[in-house]
This record gives sequence, structure tokens and C-alpha cells, in this order.
Amino acid sequence: MEINLKKISEFEWEIPKTGKMNVPVKIFASDKLIEKMKEDMTFQQAMNVAMLPGIIDKSIVLMDAHQGYGMSIGGVAAFDIDNGVISPGCVGYDIDCSVRLLSTNITKEDIIGKEEQISAQLFRDIPSGVGKKGRIKLSEEELNEVLKEGSQWAVKNGYGTEEDYIHTEEEGKMKEAIPEYVSEKAKKRGMPQLGSMGAGNHFLEIQEVDEIFDKEIAKKFGITERGQITIMIHCGSRGLGHQVASDYIKLMEDEYGFEGLPDRELINAPIKSELGKKYFGAMAAAVNFAFANKQLITHWTREAMKRVFPNFKADVVYEVCHNIAKFEKHKINNEEKEVLVLRKGATRSFGPGRKELPKDYRGVGQPVLIPGSMGTASYVLVGTKKAEELTFGSTCHGAGRVMSRHEAMRHQKGQDVKNKLKLKGIEVRSGSWEGLAEEAPESYKDVDEVVRVSHELGIGNLVARVKPLIVIKG
Repeated sequence: MEINLKKISEFEWEIPKTGKMNVPVKIFASDKLIEKMKEDMTFQQAMNVAMLPGIIDKSIVLMDAHQGYGMSIGGVAAFDIDNGVISPGCVGYDIDCSVRLLSTNITKEDIIGKEEQISAQLFRDIPSGVGKKGRIKLSEEELNEVLKEGSQWAVKNGYGTEEDYIHTEEEGKMKEAIPEYVSEKAKKRGMPQLGSMGAGNHFLEIQEVDEIFDKEIAKKFGITERGQITIMIHCGSRGLGHQVASDYIKLMEDEYGFEGLPDRELINAPIKSELGKKYFGAMAAAVNFAFANKQLITHWTREAMKRVFPNFKADVVYEVCHNIAKFEKHKINNEEKEVLVLRKGATRSFGPGRKELPKDYRGVGQPVLIPGSMGTASYVLVGTKKAEELTFGSTCHGAGRVMSRHEAMRHQKGQDVKNKLKLKGIEVRSGSWEGLAEEAPESYKDVDEVVRVSHELGIGNLVARVKPLIVIKG
């Protein structure tokens, strides 16, 4: 299908509704970022999503978008609850791959000279890498409690405080989770992995606050000065979430077949169908697994850092989800309506006043966390009312890849990546050289440009910039 890309304004583009599309495609990007998207199937995938039944208003492509499974990573779509569908390809395999930020009571001056000691302690205390097992053993009954309770299960069992889950999307627990809808195979994969970071683009990063753009909001988020140390944790639902996606893709294929689909990777079920409800319940359970996973890692991070700094304290600023489906209320044609929002490689970016936000952030808006890539900055933004108007309350989720993992490994070796980062003053520990090569900073878009577009559009505004000092990779 021919792609008729029209520029509407400096950062807004459109592919008009044509053929079997039910809505147009809206792209939010700069000229520089658009050129990168033209190199893969991002636009075609967004057009395919626009053909799905019950999609509302537009198929959205955000500034960090790149080709994914079925739907581009960096895509958002909202569906009518009565007539719409839910598609695992529009959520992703790594269900609730997400980011948590901690603010601490130490500074860069405290870290200097102790980088190797800190990285060794964190690498020892927090399991990370392909197939890595967590530090706790669960019975099936306990796992079901995790799938039902999320972060709140971890806190009830001594791994953190109530403030931790209060500062998490959904308060760390999707109430719609139904563990019975998660297969035994998925549970078997997840059971030994709770409390582990995994591999790929997942990481734990010790960072320094490099710049504060909005002092008032930054202070509200616990970010008080340049040089303050923050800790960012990026991981998801591990093998359990991946298996949930695989299971329901197969079940939907068997139930509905591929007739009329623009792409078989967009296999789906009606939201109100038995299979649609089961997938949502299983997905919510996988989200809760991811919430609990990050809560355990937070607890062990605090313990590890206290071995080096006995008076160490770390508060959860916020935890945001990336790959998720949620029922939310949005204004559609000037009327508030509940819809199903699918965000894949996209971050919720709600403005002030939303009841979904913690009380202490309701006056300013939601913290939005945008990770960079090992050698580059990461950002703290704040959600806006403009995002609610333009993108169903969404913005980017990171830099976005420009190079596949295989391609990245062809370009450089892990040892070279480590040496380059060392020259920048960044201490890195990884479970494998291959993992480092795959995640080299050159494999990603320019995060500064991605965040600039979000800020200029007003769908996620600049609060602070943080830079890595120590990186733990799977």
C-alpha cells in the first residue's frame, strides 16, 4: 500500500485514512526522526493498526517509534469497548516492560572512587542475564498471590514500604488480574525468575542529576540538586509475560483465523469476547508479576547500597509501564468515554488532576521516565493535559532502536563498548559481552532529540536530566 505522508506542522504528520483504514495515522516526530522511521515498517504497521475493528480517532506513532511485532514499538491505539478488539501484538511480548526511578540521599561526590565496589555489590546481589533465576523460591500458591497482588504482595512480605507501591502506576496492582487465565507453562517459566532483571535492554543504572529544568516540579518528585544520585531500574515480566503473549496469540489464531487481517501478527479478539477477557486478565497478572519483580529488585538495591553507605536511603519517585492495555476515560468528541488504550513502547503521560495519580503528584502531573542507552542521558518529564488531548495521555518510552541486535553485534564487540564507556567515566558490568554489544549506545536514536520533540509538543515536559555513572546489564 502506498504511504501518503503529509506534514501538518513542525512535529505532527498524518497518513490520511485510505483503503481499509478506519482512522488516519498521526505521527509525532521531527524531520530527523521521521527519516529513521522511513527505513523500516513503522508507517505500514501503523496503517495496519488503523484497520482494526473499533479503533477510535487515530493510530498513533510516537517520536521514538520503530518496527515491532505487528504494531510498531512507540505506538498507541484506543478502542471502543463494545466494538473494539484487543491484540497481544499491540501490547508486546515483554508485558509491562517498565521503568522505576529512585531518588537517594547521596551525591556524586560520595560515589567517586567507589564505582567498582558498588557495581560489584549490585551485580552480586541482583540476578541479571538470560535465564537468570531470582533469589526467592515460590510455591504455586505464592506465585498466584504475586499475580494477584503485584508490588503490594512484595511489600506485605517485607520487601519495601507502602510508599513504594503508592508511587507506582495502578498502585503496583492491576485489580483485573486473574491468575487462573495464566497457563501452567507461563507460571513454570516465571516461578524461578521473580526478582531478576533479565537481559536485552533491561538494566539497573546509578545516575547523577545533571540538569534540572523545572525546579518546583523536580522538588515535588524528590529531585533537589545537581549531583544528586538517582537509580533507574528497567525490566519486565520475564518469561512469564512472554509466554502469556505466546499462549494467547496461538489461542486467538485457533479461534478466529487470519481472514480479513492486514497482518497476521495483529491477531486479536473482541474486547468483550470470552477470549478477549481471558487475555486481559492474564495480561494484567503478568503486569503484576513485573510490578513485584521491580519491587524486589528495589529492596535488594537498597540492601546492596547500604553495604557501601550505611545511612543510604532511596525513595521511589515513580514507576511507569510501557507495554500494557488499560481501560481509561478520555474525551472523545468532547464527551468523556471509557476506552481500551493499548500502549506498546509508550509511556502514560497524564496531566494534573487525574485521580489515577498519587495524591502528592495530582497537582503537577505524572512523572514520566525516559531511559537513554548506557552512554547517554535519561530524562524525567511530567505529564500534561495536552498529552490527554493529542495522544490519549501518552508520550515516548525511550530512545528507540535504529539498529537490530544482530546488526549491533556485527558493528562492535562488547569489550570495545565497555572500554568506550569507561573512557566516559561510566562503570559497566554485564552478564555477557554479546549483551553489551547489542545494547551499544549507537544502536539507539538520539534520546535528546526524542525528548525535545515530546517537550516542544507539550505531551511530556522536561523536568530533569540524569547521566549514568554505573550500569548493570543482563
